[in-house]
Amino acid sequence: MKATLRTVRLALAEPLRISRSTMTARDAVWFTVEHEGLTGHGEAVTSVYYGLNTAELERQLYEAGLDLGHFGDPESALRERPAGDRPPAVTAAVEAALLDLCGKRSGLPVHRLLDAKSARTAPNTPGAPSAPSARTARTIGIVPAERAAAQARSLADRGFTVIKVKAGAPDPEDDLDRVRAIASAAPRARLLLDPNGAWTSAEALQLLPRYTELGVEAVEQPLAPGDPEALARLAERSPLPLIADEDAVTYEDVRRLAGRVHGVNVKLAKCGGPYEALRIAELIEGSGTELMLGCLTASTLGLAPAVHLADRARWADLDGHLLLADDPWTGIGGADGVVRASELPGLGVRERRVGREDAA
Repeated sequence: MKATLRTVRLALAEPLRISRSTMTARDAVWFTVEHEGLTGHGEAVTSVYYGLNTAELERQLYEAGLDLGHFGDPESALRERPAGDRPPAVTAAVEAALLDLCGKRSGLPVHRLLDAKSARTAPNTPGAPSAPSARTARTIGIVPAERAAAQARSLADRGFTVIKVKAGAPDPEDDLDRVRAIASAAPRARLLLDPNGAWTSAEALQLLPRYTELGVEAVEQPLAPGDPEALARLAERSPLPLIADEDAVTYEDVRRLAGRVHGVNVKLAKCGGPYEALRIAELIEGSGTELMLGCLTASTLGLAPAVHLADRARWADLDGHLLLADDPWTGIGGADGVVRASELPGLGVRERRVGREDAA
């Protein structure tokens, strides 16, 4: 097998402000594996929060490509899934590329490969589960209430029924005004709130009832990460379901919180890929903690593996590609509020443009 890397810049359609930062663009490194005339693709994106810059991603993926040369075919590499000490985002990108390639070699879409692994099939279609789809949340950042209302109205007109609102402005009343404006502009939309860890426990206990009155369905990571016990205690007293995100990175993180929070946001880039996400989903099944599938801002290529798992989650927050000014890949939809995997072999995505390539 031969691996190549390609690095591109992903610009957002408009700046995305959250409680801890504002993002306008990020780099993506595409990891391509070739074997016997077929190719599989995966993507990892830079993240200041997770300490991954472009050079580090390129180095890690280059070394991962060299390691794949020890395997005779992608199927054996996928069975072994050698992670080593690499960041989960790198492991997820390599796993995505191998799944894409194995799917193309077998003629099966990735969700069929994953279902075969977990012995899960859709009702009334033994051995042939239907392609997953889900209504995805669409994120509105920390913007003035008037701007948020206009965005919400536009999203509702396009078919979005779930809106995720970023919170954590210096003045909590600004966040409440934003949610109030969105609820008025899109009254039929389900609302999720994400302060990205901006609140203290005392602030959360004061604010959560007010968001309950505004019709918010659930709140994601209200407290600063690093004290999952505090998050679990808050969940016991919260009038709204609480979803752990930054406090639920690894399998062990989720194991400690299972049954103690109402949901966990599983992002393939932070847990290590689709197979680890399946392990987490199996871990929390029946615990009272439900699955949210989330993402980083990335292209369709980066989002596609999670979309092949989308029907397993109560909440899908798979809009990272929809935030881009120019998505260089296509194949999972989402512009109408619904992301869809296809029945095409592999990930079912295709590239729209060419970028820089370096042999690994």
